[in-house]
Amino acid sequence: MKKLITALILVIVLASASFAASDVFFTKDISPAGIMAIYEKLGREAEGKVAVKLSTGEAGNTHYLSPALIAELVKKVNGTIVECNTAYGGSRASTALHRQVIEDHGFNAIAKVDIMDEEGEVELPVIGGKHLKADVVGSHFKDYDFVLVLTHFKGHAMGGFGGALKNISIGIASPRGKVRIHTAGTKDSGSIWFDDQDAFLESMAEAAKAVSDSLDGGKKIMYISVMNHLSVDCDCDGNPAAPDMHDIGILGSLDPVALDQACVDLVYKAPDGKSLINRMESRHGIHTVEHAAEIGLGTRDYNFVSID
Repeated sequence: MKKLITALILVIVLASASFAASDVFFTKDISPAGIMAIYEKLGREAEGKVAVKLSTGEAGNTHYLSPALIAELVKKVNGTIVECNTAYGGSRASTALHRQVIEDHGFNAIAKVDIMDEEGEVELPVIGGKHLKADVVGSHFKDYDFVLVLTHFKGHAMGGFGGALKNISIGIASPRGKVRIHTAGTKDSGSIWFDDQDAFLESMAEAAKAVSDSLDGGKKIMYISVMNHLSVDCDCDGNPAAPDMHDIGILGSLDPVALDQACVDLVYKAPDGKSLINRMESRHGIHTVEHAAEIGLGTRDYNFVSID
């Protein structure tokens, strides 16, 4: 009986731990000092060869993260900015075109920039997925020991919103991997348009989990999201809608699910968030967060910690 009671207590403890809320840190200070403060609060040091994952932004877009905003942090971690080419055409569909955009947008001025699929791709296993058995990412991804994910939170024409989960799924996938995610594992080439929206969103969550799992079970990755220039359109749009809500702040977490949930919640709390809320709801965007939590990537429960 004593052994049975001990076993039951262990099960309860483990279950409680799996559902423990994650810390999400917040500051209203959208500045180099603000982003540095969030990084320090996360309490995890970016070590080894560090990849800094962000979106370099489509030509014509001005809403992407400003190099001046992130330069101090990128230099502190001695990071290499990393990206992958797109699967939808545009100004970043090839390495040559993409490198011109990187130069035009000022990223070369602050750090080395690596287009990770320039020399091929590799597969990462997806554990516990409904749609994907493997995620396809740029081959250079394997060169890095640690990933610092810098995300510009905003709307998105297909996903409803672009947050940390999208940044490490679609963002790290090679063009072939992007097609696989968009089509819920049904194909690796051709059009990214797909008629099962929830399956696409679930595939994003599954690809994100593959990336996290490959980084020592999520111990070699951290996430910072900047909520400014809050357009309903993505940085991948060369002609995005003008933002019609005020900037909110910078958030950071070791849990991408909690981080995206907190960002979504702040949009709902904002008095001027109607357009972005409509965009998110029209694409059922929250389902990416729901599925990511279901497959164990993180939790939607969080402790919101203001550092101001």
